[in-house]
Amino acid sequence: MDITWRRIEEQDFPLLRMWLRQPHVKRWWNHETTAEAVARDFGPAARGEEPSEDLLVFLEGRPVGLVQRSRLRDYPEYLAELAAIVPVPDGAMTIDYLIGDPRRTGQGIGTAVIRSVIMRTWAEHPAAPCVLVPVVAANRPSWRALERAGLSRVGDGNLEPDNPVDDHTHYLYRIDRPGTGG
Repeated sequence: MDITWRRIEEQDFPLLRMWLRQPHVKRWWNHETTAEAVARDFGPAARGEEPSEDLLVFLEGRPVGLVQRSRLRDYPEYLAELAAIVPVPDGAMTIDYLIGDPRRTGQGIGTAVIRSVIMRTWAEHPAAPCVLVPVVAANRPSWRALERAGLSRVGDGNLEPDNPVDDHTHYLYRIDRPGTGG
């Protein structure tokens, strides 16, 4: 699979709005989908005003999804929530992801995207010792994709879910930089 990406740009917001409205995305992301809400929440990263990276993912040159990547230290409150459940090394990164087109789910694309973003994280963030990913326990397809991509479940605990219908139980997955013995 030829997976590439670039930073989200404001011209991508209509596509993002469409993906966020898809039932399989809406179920887990539970995000407002008005033009104003998407601009409010994704605009700062698109303009480089936010330390996170919102990346539009392409498969064979066609947009298929979104990856959000960030250093946990850039979000101290979130870091503290995760550190209450598992040890979080200095410099740890986190990701979130979605496949936007429902016809592209269940084909291993999510796993391939996760693998790809992890490999690029090692190259683009040389100080990152690991990637730590919380996922709501009920989202089996998401945590199975993490497992297939090589991440290991390292803990579970209560975090605020994106969707208020979900239980607070989350699994935390981790992958260490190769060669670090993490």
